[in-house]
Amino acid sequence: MQTPSRFPAPARRWLVPALLALLTMASCASAPPVQPEAPVPSRAGASPASAEAAVVVVVNEVERSQQFARWVAGFRASARVAGIGEATLQSAFDTVRLVPRVIASDRAQPEFTRAVWDYLDRALSAQRVNRGQDKLAQLRPVVDTMAARYGVPAEVLIAIWGMESNYGSFVGDIPTIDALATLGFEGRREAWARGELLAALKILQNRDIDRAQMIGSWAGAMGQTQFLPSNYLAYAVDADGDGRRDIWGSLPDVMASTANFLASSGWQAGQRWGLEVRLPPGFDYARADLEVRQPANQWAGEGVQSMDGAPLPALEGASILLPAGARGPAFLVGANFRTLLRYNNATSYALAVGLLAQQLAGGPAVQTPWPRGLAPLSRSELLALQTALNARGFDSGVPDGTMGPATQRGVRHYQRSLGLPADGYPTLELLQRLQQQGAAAH
Repeated sequence: MQTPSRFPAPARRWLVPALLALLTMASCASAPPVQPEAPVPSRAGASPASAEAAVVVVVNEVERSQQFARWVAGFRASARVAGIGEATLQSAFDTVRLVPRVIASDRAQPEFTRAVWDYLDRALSAQRVNRGQDKLAQLRPVVDTMAARYGVPAEVLIAIWGMESNYGSFVGDIPTIDALATLGFEGRREAWARGELLAALKILQNRDIDRAQMIGSWAGAMGQTQFLPSNYLAYAVDADGDGRRDIWGSLPDVMASTANFLASSGWQAGQRWGLEVRLPPGFDYARADLEVRQPANQWAGEGVQSMDGAPLPALEGASILLPAGARGPAFLVGANFRTLLRYNNATSYALAVGLLAQQLAGGPAVQTPWPRGLAPLSRSELLALQTALNARGFDSGVPDGTMGPATQRGVRHYQRSLGLPADGYPTLELLQRLQQQGAAAH
């Protein structure tokens, strides 16, 4: 919706002075003492143009609040039709608010916007590994019970706990209802957000938790291992027998629910998630793709080796993963890695969980150096890359600034056209080449 850049003169005659008066009073009431060497201009001296701009901002915020209220009213009506009672609707929505930082966070997820080595540096810090080993030792009776019941290693459960809430120390600070209503109103993922918001209302109606305690992340994920409401309804477990599925405060419930989610999502008991490997000379990097799957012994027959020279573990449907392209470490990953992707569909996240679990069990860290000299592309640069690939005939799908399979295929086809290793990894050098070629063509 467009907002007029100017207000009619009659409106300006009362809006601008009123706003200036409010700003002046706020300044007098709250501004700290001004040091002589750093004078601050009085807000009362603001020009009519700047005051009018401030009025536009205020009006925009008022209109946005009204639009949010209308969206909530519409959703509330649909939830009522879906069977949510009036008491639950009042509890959920009478105090609901729009949270702008939820929208900002949705557009800057670190799993998708940060270099994989930077993400892993933080995820696998020495402090996190050491603390995880201490927690594992303290909670062995509880965690081993759930590991045996569901066939998921204790180290994996502790690793997810560490990744999602730093071992329960921070479960988020945003009311789940507010976060999901904000995402639904914003519209980028409205259908998804509406489904999760309805699931959250069902949790409130079931009285598993009340609204004030239903807090979590900006994305609506809740509890110590960050379940979305729909996953909570499907997989949360009352393991301590108190009649509530409490993933906020009960460690047995937290661990059992997490293990149940993984087991129900295809976790294969007794099988490793993957391992770091060495690739043979002349390896076809285009085959480093999660969609290219074959038994580990077949990869071994092609010259793929473990870092210590031991035989590769038995993995059916194993793939080669190059999270930083041909210049970085290589991993052989199997079905359990793909199950971790169902918990969070980012290869950086799944890799972090697997590597953290490996180190909690006393295994090694990544041995091959990361190509830290490669600057990761920003969203705007990736958008420019996708647009340039499409313009040059290398289909990368609809440009959206997010790296996905279609973009990876487009990058690989372009790399092949240049005689480069077709690892599908986007770099600033590739973007600059494309832009130069595009400029030359014109």
